[in-house]
Amino acid sequence: MAQSGHRTPHRQTPGKTASQNNPALKDADLYDTLRSKGMSKEKAARISNAHANPHLHPSEKGGKAPRYEEWTKHALYRHAQEIGIDGRSGMTKPQLIKALRRH
Repeated sequence: MAQSGHRTPHRQTPGKTASQNNPALKDADLYDTLRSKGMSKEKAARISNAHANPHLHPSEKGGKAPRYEEWTKHALYRHAQEIGIDGRSGMTKPQLIKALRRH
């Protein structure tokens, strides 16, 4: 009888990193590079997958919204709330900006 909630451990292929064994990542090497630079797993995966998809043209996007420094603290707080950043209520404007960029 199978136990409820029991998960089979993920088996890694010898000679590959965990990210290279993840089929959801389209560019595992770029993902690893971004993670080594301190990006979150979510952000690194989003960027590496967009980079691997020629239809997304990630280098052509951006620049449309004002920089976080131009936002009000209230707007930064609301955005942090929308994406679920913990500890936002006690953060200063520079701390909110840093947290949003890390997410």
